[in-house]
Amino acid sequence: MRCIIVGIKTKERNYKELKQSLSELEGLVEAVDGKTLGKLYQKKDIPDPSTFIGKGKVRQLKELVEGTGADTIVFDADLTPVQISNIEKITQVDVLDRTDLILQIFSQRAKTRQAKLQVELATLQHELPRVYGQKGKVLSRIGGGMKTKGAGEKIGEIKVRTIKDRISKIKRELEKIKKQRYQQRKWRNKDPNILKVSLVGYTNAGKSTLLKKLTKRDTFVSDQLFATLDTKTSYIVFSDIGKKVLITDTVGFVKNMPQELMDAFMATLEELEEADLILHVIDVSDENWTEKMEAVEEILKKINVSDKPVVVVLNKIDKLVPSPEYVEEADHTMLTGGRETVVLSTEKGWNIDKLHNILKKYAVRKDTVSVGG
Repeated sequence: MRCIIVGIKTKERNYKELKQSLSELEGLVEAVDGKTLGKLYQKKDIPDPSTFIGKGKVRQLKELVEGTGADTIVFDADLTPVQISNIEKITQVDVLDRTDLILQIFSQRAKTRQAKLQVELATLQHELPRVYGQKGKVLSRIGGGMKTKGAGEKIGEIKVRTIKDRISKIKRELEKIKKQRYQQRKWRNKDPNILKVSLVGYTNAGKSTLLKKLTKRDTFVSDQLFATLDTKTSYIVFSDIGKKVLITDTVGFVKNMPQELMDAFMATLEELEEADLILHVIDVSDENWTEKMEAVEEILKKINVSDKPVVVVLNKIDKLVPSPEYVEEADHTMLTGGRETVVLSTEKGWNIDKLHNILKKYAVRKDTVSVGG
Protein backbone atom coordinates (compact mmCIF):
# COMPACT_ATOMS: atom_id res chain seq x y z
CA MET A 1 0.00 0.00 0.00
CA ARG A 2 1.50 3.31 -1.16
CA CYS A 3 -0.40 6.14 0.51
CA ILE A 4 -1.18 9.82 0.57
CA ILE A 5 -2.55 10.78 3.98
CA VAL A 6 -5.04 13.62 4.36
CA GLY A 7 -6.23 15.71 7.31
CA ILE A 8 -7.96 19.00 8.01
CA LYS A 9 -7.51 21.69 10.65
CA THR A 10 -10.91 22.62 12.11
CA LYS A 11 -12.02 25.03 14.84
CA GLU A 12 -11.69 22.18 17.36
CA ARG A 13 -8.20 21.15 16.23
CA ASN A 14 -5.06 23.29 16.14
CA TYR A 15 -2.03 22.70 13.91
CA LYS A 16 -0.08 20.91 16.66
CA GLU A 17 -2.92 18.41 17.18
CA LEU A 18 -3.27 17.94 13.41
CA LYS A 19 0.47 17.26 13.09
CA GLN A 20 0.38 14.73 15.96
CA SER A 21 -2.66 12.97 14.50
CA LEU A 22 -1.14 12.73 11.00
CA SER A 23 2.07 11.39 12.51
CA GLU A 24 0.05 8.71 14.32
CA LEU A 25 -1.81 7.94 11.06
CA GLU A 26 1.56 7.45 9.37
CA GLY A 27 2.41 4.91 12.10
CA LEU A 28 -0.87 3.12 11.41
CA VAL A 29 0.01 2.94 7.70
CA GLU A 30 3.39 1.42 8.62
CA ALA A 31 1.59 -1.12 10.82
CA VAL A 32 -0.03 -2.63 7.67
CA ASP A 33 3.34 -2.57 5.88
CA GLY A 34 2.29 0.50 3.92
CA LYS A 35 4.38 3.51 2.95
CA THR A 36 3.38 7.18 3.19
CA LEU A 37 4.45 9.02 0.02
CA GLY A 38 2.93 12.39 0.84
CA LYS A 39 0.64 14.38 3.13
CA LEU A 40 -2.06 16.85 2.29
CA TYR A 41 -3.88 19.03 4.80
CA GLN A 42 -5.93 22.20 4.82
CA LYS A 43 -7.74 24.59 7.10
CA LYS A 44 -11.48 23.97 6.89
CA ASP A 45 -13.92 24.75 9.69
CA ILE A 46 -16.65 22.43 8.39
CA PRO A 47 -15.84 19.33 6.27
CA ASP A 48 -17.40 19.37 2.79
CA PRO A 49 -20.41 16.97 2.82
CA SER A 50 -19.67 15.59 -0.66
CA THR A 51 -15.85 15.30 -0.71
CA PHE A 52 -14.74 16.18 2.86
CA ILE A 53 -11.99 18.53 1.60
CA GLY A 54 -13.78 20.22 -1.33
CA LYS A 55 -13.59 19.40 -5.05
CA GLY A 56 -10.67 21.77 -5.73
CA LYS A 57 -8.58 20.08 -3.04
CA VAL A 58 -9.58 16.62 -4.33
CA ARG A 59 -8.29 17.59 -7.80
CA GLN A 60 -5.04 18.68 -6.14
CA LEU A 61 -5.03 15.32 -4.37
CA LYS A 62 -5.44 13.55 -7.73
CA GLU A 63 -2.33 15.37 -9.06
CA LEU A 64 -0.40 14.33 -5.94
CA VAL A 65 -1.51 10.71 -6.42
CA GLU A 66 -0.42 10.73 -10.08
CA GLY A 67 2.89 12.44 -9.29
CA THR A 68 3.85 10.00 -6.52
CA GLY A 69 2.37 6.79 -7.92
CA ALA A 70 0.24 6.29 -4.81
CA ASP A 71 -2.46 3.62 -4.92
CA THR A 72 -4.38 4.55 -1.75
CA ILE A 73 -5.57 7.70 0.01
CA VAL A 74 -6.05 7.53 3.80
CA PHE A 75 -8.09 10.21 5.58
CA ASP A 76 -7.48 11.10 9.21
CA ALA A 77 -11.23 11.08 9.89
CA ASP A 78 -14.31 8.96 9.36
CA LEU A 79 -15.86 9.49 5.93
CA THR A 80 -19.42 8.97 4.70
CA PRO A 81 -20.17 6.48 1.88
CA VAL A 82 -20.90 9.45 -0.45
CA GLN A 83 -17.56 11.12 0.35
CA ILE A 84 -15.60 7.90 -0.30
CA SER A 85 -17.46 7.27 -3.58
CA ASN A 86 -16.95 10.84 -4.85
CA ILE A 87 -13.24 10.99 -3.94
CA GLU A 88 -12.56 7.59 -5.54
CA LYS A 89 -14.38 8.70 -8.70
CA ILE A 90 -12.13 11.76 -9.08
CA THR A 91 -8.79 10.26 -7.96
CA GLN A 92 -9.25 6.72 -9.39
CA VAL A 93 -7.57 5.10 -6.36
CA ASP A 94 -8.79 3.37 -3.18
CA VAL A 95 -9.91 5.62 -0.33
CA LEU A 96 -9.79 4.53 3.33
CA ASP A 97 -10.80 6.44 6.43
CA ARG A 98 -9.08 6.15 9.81
CA THR A 99 -11.39 3.38 11.04
CA ASP A 100 -10.88 1.32 7.84
CA LEU A 101 -7.14 1.45 8.43
CA ILE A 102 -7.36 0.45 12.11
CA LEU A 103 -9.68 -2.42 11.17
CA GLN A 104 -7.14 -3.65 8.60
CA ILE A 105 -4.46 -3.73 11.30
CA PHE A 106 -6.79 -5.48 13.74
CA SER A 107 -7.76 -8.16 11.21
CA GLN A 108 -4.06 -8.90 10.51
CA ARG A 109 -3.08 -9.01 14.19
CA ALA A 110 -5.99 -10.95 15.77
CA LYS A 111 -4.92 -14.46 16.77
CA THR A 112 -7.43 -15.87 19.28
CA ARG A 113 -11.06 -16.73 18.58
CA GLN A 114 -12.24 -13.84 20.77
CA ALA A 115 -10.03 -11.24 19.08
CA LYS A 116 -11.07 -12.43 15.60
CA LEU A 117 -14.76 -12.23 16.50
CA GLN A 118 -14.33 -8.75 17.98
CA VAL A 119 -12.58 -7.54 14.82
CA GLU A 120 -15.30 -9.02 12.60
CA LEU A 121 -17.99 -7.40 14.75
CA ALA A 122 -16.31 -4.00 14.56
CA THR A 123 -15.88 -4.35 10.77
CA LEU A 124 -19.54 -5.23 10.22
CA GLN A 125 -20.72 -2.40 12.48
CA HIS A 126 -18.57 0.01 10.48
CA GLU A 127 -19.81 -1.40 7.18
CA LEU A 128 -23.53 -1.37 8.00
CA PRO A 129 -24.19 2.41 7.62
CA ARG A 130 -22.28 2.30 4.32
CA VAL A 131 -24.60 -0.40 2.97
CA TYR A 132 -27.58 1.76 3.97
CA GLY A 133 -25.93 4.68 2.18
CA GLN A 134 -25.31 2.62 -0.96
CA LYS A 135 -28.74 1.05 -1.31
CA GLY A 136 -30.23 3.69 -3.58
CA LYS A 137 -27.06 4.43 -5.57
CA VAL A 138 -24.28 1.92 -6.10
CA LEU A 139 -26.37 -1.22 -5.58
CA SER A 140 -29.13 -0.10 -7.97
CA ARG A 141 -26.58 -0.41 -10.81
CA ILE A 142 -26.66 -4.17 -10.39
CA GLY A 143 -29.92 -4.13 -12.39
CA GLY A 144 -27.81 -3.26 -15.45
CA GLY A 145 -30.56 -1.57 -17.46
CA MET A 146 -32.83 -4.61 -17.49
CA LYS A 147 -35.87 -2.64 -16.28
CA THR A 148 -35.27 -3.88 -12.75
CA LYS A 149 -35.97 -0.62 -10.96
CA GLY A 150 -35.49 -1.08 -7.26
CA ALA A 151 -33.40 -4.25 -7.58
CA GLY A 152 -30.47 -2.49 -6.00
CA GLU A 153 -32.59 -1.49 -3.03
CA LYS A 154 -33.72 -5.11 -2.61
CA ILE A 155 -30.15 -6.41 -2.80
CA GLY A 156 -29.16 -3.73 -0.31
CA GLU A 157 -31.89 -4.88 2.08
CA ILE A 158 -30.72 -8.51 1.77
CA LYS A 159 -27.14 -7.42 2.49
CA VAL A 160 -28.25 -5.35 5.50
CA ARG A 161 -30.24 -8.30 6.87
CA THR A 162 -27.29 -10.69 6.36
CA ILE A 163 -24.93 -8.31 8.19
CA LYS A 164 -27.40 -7.83 11.05
CA ASP A 165 -27.85 -11.61 11.41
CA ARG A 166 -24.08 -12.12 11.52
CA ILE A 167 -23.70 -9.31 14.11
CA SER A 168 -26.30 -11.03 16.33
CA LYS A 169 -24.51 -14.38 15.99
CA ILE A 170 -21.10 -12.88 16.84
CA LYS A 171 -22.55 -11.11 19.89
CA ARG A 172 -23.97 -14.44 21.14
CA GLU A 173 -20.60 -16.15 20.66
CA LEU A 174 -18.78 -13.31 22.44
CA GLU A 175 -21.28 -13.57 25.30
CA LYS A 176 -20.35 -17.26 25.72
CA ILE A 177 -16.63 -16.37 25.79
CA LYS A 178 -17.40 -13.59 28.27
CA LYS A 179 -19.11 -16.10 30.61
CA GLN A 180 -16.17 -18.50 30.34
CA ARG A 181 -13.74 -15.70 31.19
CA TYR A 182 -15.97 -14.65 34.08
CA GLN A 183 -15.76 -18.18 35.53
CA GLN A 184 -11.97 -18.11 35.18
CA ARG A 185 -11.79 -14.72 36.93
CA LYS A 186 -14.18 -15.92 39.66
CA TRP A 187 -11.76 -18.73 40.44
CA ARG A 188 -8.88 -16.26 40.66
CA ASN A 189 -10.88 -13.91 42.93
CA LYS A 190 -11.30 -16.65 45.54
CA ASP A 191 -7.60 -16.74 46.34
CA PRO A 192 -6.33 -13.82 48.52
CA ASN A 193 -2.77 -14.88 47.65
CA ILE A 194 -3.27 -13.89 44.01
CA LEU A 195 -2.86 -10.23 43.02
CA LYS A 196 -4.52 -9.43 39.68
CA VAL A 197 -2.73 -6.75 37.67
CA SER A 198 -3.74 -5.25 34.32
CA LEU A 199 -1.38 -3.47 31.94
CA VAL A 200 -2.88 -0.51 30.09
CA GLY A 201 -1.33 2.10 27.86
CA TYR A 202 -1.25 3.83 24.54
CA THR A 203 -0.43 1.52 21.67
CA ASN A 204 3.33 0.94 21.26
CA ALA A 205 4.11 2.07 24.83
CA GLY A 206 5.95 -1.22 25.47
CA LYS A 207 3.35 -3.23 27.41
CA SER A 208 4.11 -6.58 25.76
CA THR A 209 7.85 -6.11 26.30
CA LEU A 210 7.21 -5.27 29.96
CA LEU A 211 5.02 -8.36 30.39
CA LYS A 212 7.82 -10.50 28.94
CA LYS A 213 10.47 -8.86 31.14
CA LEU A 214 8.43 -9.08 34.37
CA THR A 215 7.31 -12.68 33.94
CA LYS A 216 10.28 -14.01 31.92
CA ARG A 217 7.79 -15.66 29.55
CA ASP A 218 7.58 -15.34 25.77
CA THR A 219 5.12 -12.92 24.23
CA PHE A 220 5.09 -11.30 20.76
CA VAL A 221 7.00 -8.01 20.78
CA SER A 222 7.24 -5.49 17.93
CA ASP A 223 7.90 -1.76 17.61
CA GLN A 224 4.60 -1.10 15.82
CA LEU A 225 1.22 0.38 16.61
CA PHE A 226 -1.21 -2.38 17.65
CA ALA A 227 1.48 -5.08 17.53
CA THR A 228 -0.73 -7.33 19.68
CA LEU A 229 -4.49 -7.44 20.04
CA ASP A 230 -5.07 -10.53 22.12
CA THR A 231 -5.48 -10.47 25.88
CA LYS A 232 -2.47 -12.27 27.36
CA THR A 233 -2.15 -13.34 30.99
CA SER A 234 1.10 -14.42 32.59
CA TYR A 235 2.31 -14.56 36.17
CA ILE A 236 5.08 -13.97 38.71
CA VAL A 237 5.52 -16.15 41.80
CA PHE A 238 6.94 -14.46 44.91
CA SER A 239 7.82 -17.69 46.75
CA ASP A 240 9.40 -15.83 49.71
CA ILE A 241 5.99 -14.36 50.67
CA GLY A 242 3.78 -17.11 49.20
CA LYS A 243 2.13 -14.79 46.67
CA LYS A 244 1.34 -14.99 42.98
CA VAL A 245 0.81 -12.00 40.67
CA LEU A 246 -1.32 -12.53 37.54
CA ILE A 247 -0.55 -9.89 34.93
CA THR A 248 -2.87 -9.33 31.96
CA ASP A 249 -1.95 -7.29 28.90
CA THR A 250 -4.76 -5.38 27.17
CA VAL A 251 -5.09 -3.93 23.68
CA GLY A 252 -3.33 -0.57 23.25
CA PHE A 253 -5.35 2.63 23.08
CA VAL A 254 -5.34 5.34 20.45
CA LYS A 255 -6.80 8.84 20.65
CA ASN A 256 -10.31 9.20 19.23
CA MET A 257 -10.80 5.43 19.07
CA PRO A 258 -13.86 4.86 16.84
CA GLN A 259 -16.96 3.98 18.88
CA GLU A 260 -17.57 0.63 17.17
CA LEU A 261 -14.00 -0.41 18.03
CA MET A 262 -14.45 0.69 21.64
CA ASP A 263 -17.66 -1.36 21.87
CA ALA A 264 -16.12 -4.41 20.21
CA PHE A 265 -13.07 -4.41 22.46
CA MET A 266 -14.93 -3.89 25.75
CA ALA A 267 -14.60 -7.63 26.36
CA THR A 268 -10.81 -7.28 26.24
CA LEU A 269 -11.02 -4.43 28.74
CA GLU A 270 -13.33 -6.33 31.11
CA GLU A 271 -10.20 -7.77 32.71
CA LEU A 272 -9.70 -4.29 34.16
CA GLU A 273 -12.92 -4.56 36.19
CA GLU A 274 -11.44 -7.51 38.12
CA ALA A 275 -7.95 -6.00 38.53
CA ASP A 276 -6.58 -5.19 42.00
CA LEU A 277 -3.96 -2.92 40.43
CA ILE A 278 -3.51 -1.17 37.08
CA LEU A 279 -0.05 -0.53 35.61
CA HIS A 280 -0.34 2.41 33.19
CA VAL A 281 2.62 2.03 30.80
CA ILE A 282 3.80 5.20 29.04
CA ASP A 283 6.51 5.78 26.44
CA VAL A 284 8.24 8.70 28.15
CA SER A 285 10.49 9.25 25.11
CA ASP A 286 7.41 10.31 23.10
CA GLU A 287 7.20 14.12 23.09
CA ASN A 288 3.39 13.86 23.39
CA TRP A 289 3.39 11.38 26.28
CA THR A 290 1.39 13.62 28.65
CA GLU A 291 -1.47 13.97 26.14
CA LYS A 292 -1.43 10.21 25.57
CA MET A 293 -1.50 9.58 29.32
CA GLU A 294 -4.59 11.80 29.56
CA ALA A 295 -6.23 9.99 26.59
CA VAL A 296 -5.83 6.61 28.34
CA GLU A 297 -7.12 8.04 31.64
CA GLU A 298 -10.22 9.32 29.82
CA ILE A 299 -10.94 5.78 28.56
CA LEU A 300 -10.41 4.35 32.07
CA LYS A 301 -13.04 6.82 33.30
CA LYS A 302 -15.46 5.71 30.56
CA ILE A 303 -15.24 2.08 31.63
CA ASN A 304 -15.54 3.04 35.33
CA VAL A 305 -12.20 1.73 36.58
CA SER A 306 -10.48 5.06 37.31
CA ASP A 307 -10.99 4.53 41.09
CA LYS A 308 -8.64 1.49 41.15
CA PRO A 309 -5.04 1.82 42.39
CA VAL A 310 -2.79 2.85 39.50
CA VAL A 311 1.01 2.81 39.22
CA VAL A 312 2.36 4.87 36.33
CA VAL A 313 5.25 3.14 34.54
CA LEU A 314 7.36 5.65 32.57
CA ASN A 315 9.01 3.33 30.06
CA LYS A 316 11.78 3.75 27.43
CA ILE A 317 13.84 6.12 29.64
CA ASP A 318 16.96 4.68 27.94
CA LYS A 319 16.07 6.80 24.91
CA LEU A 320 16.47 9.96 27.03
CA VAL A 321 19.37 9.24 29.41
CA PRO A 322 22.59 7.18 29.03
CA SER A 323 22.35 5.21 32.30
CA PRO A 324 19.88 4.43 35.13
CA GLU A 325 21.84 6.56 37.62
CA TYR A 326 20.33 9.66 36.02
CA VAL A 327 16.87 8.72 37.29
CA GLU A 328 17.71 7.11 40.64
CA GLU A 329 16.98 9.84 43.18
CA ALA A 330 14.45 12.08 41.43
CA ASP A 331 10.85 12.43 42.67
CA HIS A 332 9.03 11.10 39.63
CA THR A 333 5.56 11.66 41.07
CA MET A 334 6.00 15.33 40.09
CA LEU A 335 5.97 14.25 36.43
CA THR A 336 2.62 12.48 36.76
CA GLY A 337 0.63 14.80 39.00
CA GLY A 338 1.36 13.01 42.29
CA ARG A 339 0.58 9.49 41.02
CA GLU A 340 2.73 6.59 42.23
CA THR A 341 5.40 6.34 39.53
CA VAL A 342 8.33 4.17 38.50
CA VAL A 343 10.75 5.13 35.71
CA LEU A 344 12.33 2.21 33.85
CA SER A 345 13.58 0.73 30.61
CA THR A 346 12.18 -2.65 29.64
CA GLU A 347 14.68 -2.80 26.77
CA LYS A 348 17.72 -2.41 29.06
CA GLY A 349 16.16 -3.92 32.20
CA TRP A 350 16.64 -0.73 34.22
CA ASN A 351 14.58 -0.53 37.43
CA ILE A 352 12.56 -3.69 36.68
CA ASP A 353 13.48 -4.75 40.24
CA LYS A 354 11.78 -1.59 41.57
CA LEU A 355 8.56 -2.53 39.78
CA HIS A 356 8.84 -6.07 41.17
CA ASN A 357 9.06 -4.58 44.67
CA ILE A 358 5.98 -2.42 44.05
CA LEU A 359 4.04 -5.50 42.90
CA LYS A 360 5.21 -7.40 45.99
CA LYS A 361 4.03 -4.51 48.20
CA TYR A 362 0.55 -4.60 46.64
CA ALA A 363 0.42 -8.41 46.93
CA VAL A 364 1.10 -8.16 50.69
CA ARG A 365 -1.39 -5.28 51.01
CA LYS A 366 -4.13 -7.33 49.31
CA ASP A 367 -3.69 -10.12 51.85
CA THR A 368 -3.94 -7.59 54.68
CA VAL A 369 -7.10 -6.06 53.18
CA SER A 370 -8.62 -9.54 52.67
CA VAL A 371 -7.93 -10.55 56.29
CA GLY A 372 -9.14 -7.20 57.59
CA GLY A 373 -12.28 -7.31 55.34
